[in-house]
Amino acid sequence: MENPPVQQIITDTLEQNYMPYAMSVIISRALPEIDGLKPSHRKLLYTMYNMGLLNSNKPRVKSANVVGQTMFLNPHGDMAIYETMVRLTRDNAALLVPFVDSKGNFGKQYSRDMAFAAPRYTEVKLEQVCEELFSEIDKDTVDFVDNYDGTMKEPVLLPVRFPSILANVTTGIAVGMASSICSFNLKELCEATIALLKDSHADVMESMPAPDFPGGGYLLYNEEEMKRIYETGRGSFKMRSKYTYNKAANCIEITEIPYTASIEVIVEKIIDLIKQGKIKEITDIRDETDIKGLKITIDLRRGTDPDKLMLRLFKQTALEDSFPCNFNVLINGQPRVMGVREILNEWKDFRLECVRRRLTYEIDKKQKQLHLLYGLREILLDIDKAIKIIRNTEEDALVIPNLMDGFGIDKIQAEYVAEIKLRNINKQYILKRLEDIEALEKDIAELSDVLKSDSKMRKVIIHDLQDIIKKYGQPRCTEIVKSEEIQVFNEESHIEDYNVKLFLTEQGYFKKITLTSLRSSGEHKLKDGDKIFVSQEATNKSEILFFSDKHNCYKMKAYDLPDGKASAFGEYLPNVLEMEPEEKIIYMVATTDFSGFMLFAFQGGKLAKIPLSAYETKTNRKKLINAYSDFSPLAAMLFLSEDTMLCVRSSNLKALVFSSEAVAVKTTKSSRGVQVLTLRRNTTLTELMLAENSGLLDPLKYQSKNIPAAGFFLKEEDRAQKQIKLFENEGEE
Repeated sequence: MENPPVQQIITDTLEQNYMPYAMSVIISRALPEIDGLKPSHRKLLYTMYNMGLLNSNKPRVKSANVVGQTMFLNPHGDMAIYETMVRLTRDNAALLVPFVDSKGNFGKQYSRDMAFAAPRYTEVKLEQVCEELFSEIDKDTVDFVDNYDGTMKEPVLLPVRFPSILANVTTGIAVGMASSICSFNLKELCEATIALLKDSHADVMESMPAPDFPGGGYLLYNEEEMKRIYETGRGSFKMRSKYTYNKAANCIEITEIPYTASIEVIVEKIIDLIKQGKIKEITDIRDETDIKGLKITIDLRRGTDPDKLMLRLFKQTALEDSFPCNFNVLINGQPRVMGVREILNEWKDFRLECVRRRLTYEIDKKQKQLHLLYGLREILLDIDKAIKIIRNTEEDALVIPNLMDGFGIDKIQAEYVAEIKLRNINKQYILKRLEDIEALEKDIAELSDVLKSDSKMRKVIIHDLQDIIKKYGQPRCTEIVKSEEIQVFNEESHIEDYNVKLFLTEQGYFKKITLTSLRSSGEHKLKDGDKIFVSQEATNKSEILFFSDKHNCYKMKAYDLPDGKASAFGEYLPNVLEMEPEEKIIYMVATTDFSGFMLFAFQGGKLAKIPLSAYETKTNRKKLINAYSDFSPLAAMLFLSEDTMLCVRSSNLKALVFSSEAVAVKTTKSSRGVQVLTLRRNTTLTELMLAENSGLLDPLKYQSKNIPAAGFFLKEEDRAQKQIKLFENEGEE
């Protein structure tokens, strides 16, 4: 018999079932900890350390062997572990400070399609820099926990001797949060940490001015933005590719690209721009990346200015890209977004604790050695007595107690003496061992002195960092260039401007025709049953606003649409604008300065007057939603460059002529407007037009009488002759 369903509050179900998964992803998978590693990285590196792969004399081993061994700590699939290893290798070029020395094809970070070889073909061992990760791991510097099946121990963190959390790029997506940490030059990073250890108020940016990446390129330095990243851990900065112009071959050679870009994406985008006709200066583009490194070659047409072309490509492709920063790090199991100074302070506290634990371990170890030697010194007083005690003891179990009684030593010392080989029970051997007592006492005193002083422990950390700078310090890969010194591509300055006429048809076709072409053209070619219902003169640099019946406004530059001819159908806007299904464009406005007004007449008798500037955006947005009110069905819309006389009509043949000045401007696009025509039951406002185009009256006639608005009824029998009867209707607008 099936169990009956149990009713439960959905929030309780989510908390009980989803929250454990979310926390597991956050804490045990996606976010790095203060040692700069995620659990998958730490398990892999610790496995390689246990395999003896940090030994410089030991050869590399097959990657498949390492992957298999790592599965004792990491219960994921072999390919997931191998992909983790690939990113840590020197050959993949993803890390500024790689941890794995590699041989074979490990792909490239800057290539999407360059696949790495299978683990049975590649070989790995640990890089020498990993000595700074593992040198103190056997000295009780960090805690160890059981692995997933309780058969082994693994470290919770690695006792890294430098702030590796900022030495390499780390990204991760958890549940409801993410992390994106850029890398900094190791030499600069250590110098900044040293400065902070010496003076907690030191300016970190003096030693470490900006991030550094293994792929090189240029970093466009904006001081204010960089300060914000250093202080808050959030923000972004731009990177730009490096290139050279080969005059002999008339080609551009790109050799360094932004860290976030890939060769294939760049090449595909340039090819797409060529196909669209937006770039005509390029004859060919090739990916010539080989074992020597990255290289994209662009062949140019004769007479092309390579610098101007590159400025354009920086604007339109990933040759210039942004790196988003979100310094989200796990501290004691809690995710925290921190600035650079705060991260370095957290690492400093972590490192001080490691040094404290290491010193305690070393003092304890030396004290144990000293304790044994103290016992040995007692034996020196009478070696013959010790031999006699051992020889005359009948039972083996009584040797230790008899030595303890004979010399006044404890059990540990007695066991140590009893274990000495017979050949070593001589005065010379014992005197040599006793010489270590003075050295041990001195070492213990010095270590204890350091352990009691935070300032001396800081000096230990500073010495370690200085040693790392000498051994592993490298020049910057990424060159810093101030933003104000960088040329920026101005798209419109490279586009020819000329007068055009724009046409919009009822079925959604658009034509942009030059005035020259228009004068020599015949009639417009249109689909059966289609007709032009909006036309406007503009320039090639005008911005065009397309209003739809679903309250959206689509924006495009006129130069993004090709010049057409009257003899062609034109561009089909639903495809060009990527409109919603069954959406229809109902009006079009072209502008260069967003001056003037949009008038929206609603069937309920209201009129909204919105400044065109309300549709101007600083970013290059292609679509604005809620472009006008959806409270009442739209009857008509009209663009005015300046105030003038208007005419509205209703379904019961009522008309109203008034000045647009009388309508208040509303800055909110979705405003419902003001009531301009009072309607009777079952009637609606149907038309909005310029008074001079209405065919009803001469608006100047009424302006001269200072009559702001005049209302009319059209008699059905007089409509054809447009004979109008003027009436004064008190109480109506």
